[in-house]
Amino acid sequence: MVYEKDNLMITDDKTVIDYDYVIHSLHTTYWAQEREGELIRKSIENSLFLSVFINNDQIGFSRVVTDYAIFAWIADVYIDEAHRKKGTGKKLVELTLAHPEIRDLHLKILKTKDAHKLYEKFGFKIDNCMTIRQ
Repeated sequence: MVYEKDNLMITDDKTVIDYDYVIHSLHTTYWAQEREGELIRKSIENSLFLSVFINNDQIGFSRVVTDYAIFAWIADVYIDEAHRKKGTGKKLVELTLAHPEIRDLHLKILKTKDAHKLYEKFGFKIDNCMTIRQ
């Protein structure tokens, strides 16, 4: 999958991922700041991963954990601070949810402390969830 408009490109092609950018960016977040680089690489290799580029520079990404049959967990949605509030994040979420591998799945979930208004526009709502953390 490749989306291109003007100088923006969003793709699921894993050969173009700037791993250093992704690792550095995730280390600035509240949810992945302590995740080791090798774990980040492994998580990308075992997930559907969308990269966002402007003029060939990576400025964002999203990751989807899925069984490709019933559910998809949207994770690690990130847009560089300099490119926020310009519709890029909205386009990333839109294309992530519309990706041919997951668009028709029964259950799509995500967990976030922020950006609720963005995700509500796509039909997400707060629901109960139980977890185990190690």
